[in-house]
Amino acid sequence: MMTTLLEGIASPDDLRRLDRRELKDLATELRAFVLDSVARTGGHLSSNLGTVELTLALHYVFNTPDDRLIWDVGHQSYAHKILTGRRQAMPGLRQMNGISGFPKRSESPYDAFGTAHSSTSISAALGMAVAARNQGIDRQHIAVIGDGAMTAGMAFEALNNAGVTPDVNLLVVLNDNDMSISPPVGALNYYFARLLSGQFYARAKMMGRAMLQHVPPALALARKLEGHAKGMLSPATLFEELGFNYMGPIDGHDLEALVPMLENIRALKGLQFLHVVTRKGQGYKLAEADPVLYHGPGKFDPSVGIQKPAQPARRTFTQVFGRWLCDMAQADARLVGITPAMREGSGMVEFERQFPQRYFDVGIAEQHAVTFAAGLACEGCKPVVAIYSTFLQRGYDQLIHDVALQNLDVTFALDRAGIVGADGATHAGNYDIAYLRCIPNLVVATPSDEHEARLLLNACYHHPGPASVRYPRGAGCGAEPGDSLEPVDIGRAVVRRQGRQVAVLVFGTLLAQAAQAAQALDATLVDMRFVKPLDEALLSQLATTHTLFVTVEEAAIMGGAGSAVVEYFNREAIERPVLQLGLPDEFIDHGDQKVILAGLGLDAQGIEASIRQRLERNHS
Repeated sequence: MMTTLLEGIASPDDLRRLDRRELKDLATELRAFVLDSVARTGGHLSSNLGTVELTLALHYVFNTPDDRLIWDVGHQSYAHKILTGRRQAMPGLRQMNGISGFPKRSESPYDAFGTAHSSTSISAALGMAVAARNQGIDRQHIAVIGDGAMTAGMAFEALNNAGVTPDVNLLVVLNDNDMSISPPVGALNYYFARLLSGQFYARAKMMGRAMLQHVPPALALARKLEGHAKGMLSPATLFEELGFNYMGPIDGHDLEALVPMLENIRALKGLQFLHVVTRKGQGYKLAEADPVLYHGPGKFDPSVGIQKPAQPARRTFTQVFGRWLCDMAQADARLVGITPAMREGSGMVEFERQFPQRYFDVGIAEQHAVTFAAGLACEGCKPVVAIYSTFLQRGYDQLIHDVALQNLDVTFALDRAGIVGADGATHAGNYDIAYLRCIPNLVVATPSDEHEARLLLNACYHHPGPASVRYPRGAGCGAEPGDSLEPVDIGRAVVRRQGRQVAVLVFGTLLAQAAQAAQALDATLVDMRFVKPLDEALLSQLATTHTLFVTVEEAAIMGGAGSAVVEYFNREAIERPVLQLGLPDEFIDHGDQKVILAGLGLDAQGIEASIRQRLERNHS
């Protein structure tokens, strides 16, 4: 059996022993391996196919892990994982007890910094570069960031800070996969990029500046000429003004260009900026044609591509929201929809098609998204911000200061609340109840199924102030959402089953599991609907007839909905024990959502067992 080049790569040390002429064949093998792996497990595909050559070149040239390599977002790091000793672990990618889909410091010394949220790489790399400088360590620090992530304010905050930080070695690689270079322009840029990255250019520029220091007008003229010359060849002006030596753009799939370029850069000191142009889905025609469809596919057959399921899948909460948004926009011309670069993920594709003038994708800019919504609300619009629970964390100050403090009419639709499955701890929506319920003026709604999701979206939209609706990834129990646009009462719970002794209060989509437990225990079951405001009148009434309360939520127990019930009982001097069931005080790793919930005791059997255990303890 013929041994492939990839099979001989256990670490980047093995990679560096290869002749440069072998890298092209290795790239072909690596790309095929990535495609096969993702097709078997699901995961991020388009972005990973687009960074194969760049990954090879970086590890071939730089002395990783001593040189620090940071992947912004990190969903494009599969080739990096394969080359750094995790090739045989790829069948467990994003599976329970398997390797993460993102860089993770505890997983490998080659993962210099854990990522998954965007635009953090330059800040982290700069911090590492300053530490190396202060410790007298000579090494390189490389941040690979996509053009989308570069739009976020945090990236420019880091670039701005780097520009006034002396004596640090930092290379920012802009992975631009939303731009194409025609062959003539590409060849010309390749020539000048090679020139501008070389030692000759760097030394000549330093020498010229030294000589012209004594002739200020000549120095100013030279700077202008240099800037104009480089500006005609590349979009260098902005990054040069921030203190970086700009190089590129260069073809990110051309190893004959990439490797010499990076070798030149490796020998340079200070702030360097390399603009690399890549193509999402490179090498797999179906992904090249539709990189969005192949961004994060499930399992599929690469020979035929992604196929529509024979049986239509159950409607997801995201789809319920998307349909509701279009319906409400049709009924209310004041509605505008806002997303921070998550049109598909948040279910806004159809809304954009129907209402293009009322649809706003603000890019990866969660802080701006929230305050932008606040400004719209000030002028009589009714903004709906569709955002993942984990990403709203990035706009928390704006949520408090710009929306809630001014009691502005903004509705937040929080997707991916609770356990998110294969994306793991970095994308978990476990904390929103705790971080939202402490904010004055803000309504927090927790629908239990698809029908309730639409009703509570109605209620929160019609509420004349800030309100949030949280719902999980994927489908619910299959309840028909209906087409009503009428609201339900804010803060009014619904008793789903009348029982005795035990009252099970459910906040969200664990209602179906809790219902089975309540049936087995002859317990009262309440769909609480709202964490804030609580249905305090119902709680007081139940306290007169029940001896044990159980709160159930797919969210952090600490500071969560159960804590809200305990706080109310304490405030009203209601002496009833409360068993709080939810997510523990730990980061929950990736895996199947149902398996994770069962492991945490949040399936029907686990909920029943926890209640029985508490009842036995109370009687002992």
